[in-house]
Amino acid sequence: MEKISIDEITKELKSLGMSEEAINELLQVLSVKSLEKLEEILGAAGEAVADLKQLFFLAEKFGYSEWIEFDASVVRGLAYYTGIVFEFDILESLKKGFDRERKLRAICGGGRYDHLLSTFGGDDIPACGFGFGDDVIIELLEEKELLPELSLQVENIVCALDHHLQGAAAAVATRLKEKGRSVDLVLESKPLKCGVQTSSTDKCTKVDIGGEF
Repeated sequence: MEKISIDEITKELKSLGMSEEAINELLQVLSVKSLEKLEEILGAAGEAVADLKQLFFLAEKFGYSEWIEFDASVVRGLAYYTGIVFEFDILESLKKGFDRERKLRAICGGGRYDHLLSTFGGDDIPACGFGFGDDVIIELLEEKELLPELSLQVENIVCALDHHLQGAAAAVATRLKEKGRSVDLVLESKPLKCGVQTSSTDKCTKVDIGGEF
């Protein structure tokens, strides 16, 4: 809910035909930051509340309850989730300057899905997954000046200018790797200048080219 304003949410819900009373009740639930408060509003009999209570119970037993917090406003934008959803954020107690104004998206997010595999022709198997946002992590590292300056990554680029030399090029690349060299193998049949351009982009020290000149 931090991504859009309350007014925008209200407007969209009204366009779906929800009454003013129902919208206010929903917004009240979404503003809850305590599992106990959620239980007061929804009651203890619901499956969602029971699942959340079990999650926090197990988190305490596993010793990582201090790393998680309940937030009813977390919403994932994909319809295949069937249970608890979550996002990984920088905890307030650990921020030390990281994204203090919460300008960035969550580092990663995901949730429980029980019926996703059947949409691809498989059997339904309960599962849980998440995806990372590498751009957010990079921004956080840059803010704390922790992003490393990468040195030379590729020492040799091996290019096969002719299709029939791909095997030989692969063999050369393998020999170089066995000697501890970092190698980029290019098997596409491209002009000679492409190999030179690739070496310049990758800051390579040596280009090995096989073909007819």
